[in-house]
Amino acid sequence: MDGAQVYFDNEYKGEIEAGVLYVPVYTTGTPYQSFRVEKDGYTTYYGDVTSVPGKGEVFDLYATINPVQPTQAPLIGGDIGWYTVHCNVDGATVQFDNEVKGVTSQGVLSVQVYTTGTPYQTYTVTKEGYQTYTGSIDRYPAKGETVDLYVTLNPVPVPTQQAPLSPALAGGALLIVGLLLVAGRKQN
Repeated sequence: MDGAQVYFDNEYKGEIEAGVLYVPVYTTGTPYQSFRVEKDGYTTYYGDVTSVPGKGEVFDLYATINPVQPTQAPLIGGDIGWYTVHCNVDGATVQFDNEVKGVTSQGVLSVQVYTTGTPYQTYTVTKEGYQTYTGSIDRYPAKGETVDLYVTLNPVPVPTQQAPLSPALAGGALLIVGLLLVAGRKQN
């Protein structure tokens, strides 16, 4: 979420722009333990830093912040509902009718929609190394309602190569042919 503020161990690191914030760290420094992402009007995301990049490496951390459900009706735009996409893979990109809505984190992504808006028809979930999933949206949330969408991403199958003839099998075949030739000569 652009404009969201990022903190590592309660130390401000900057704002997200174009969906990312790069935070340089010293490989010999004390490793960070936690991070949080916050923005007014959204729930704060808290996460653990489970790994530290080595020299020249980049380590990705993902956070999803969701709109706080309003306590009163919005003044402009109409009533609001939500879709919650549940996925077995974190870091998967979610699109509604080819419009990117965010990335899954901790198995979910919540997407705010106006209940009077044009209904979405499809949702697509992608991540490198996994088969793309596309599903139909057949239910639209009512005011204050959440509609759950479930996705299971499967790894892209690794092509199998047919193994060449094993050396033992090839040697055995040559031995049999040799014995047949020797036996054929003895009979003559």
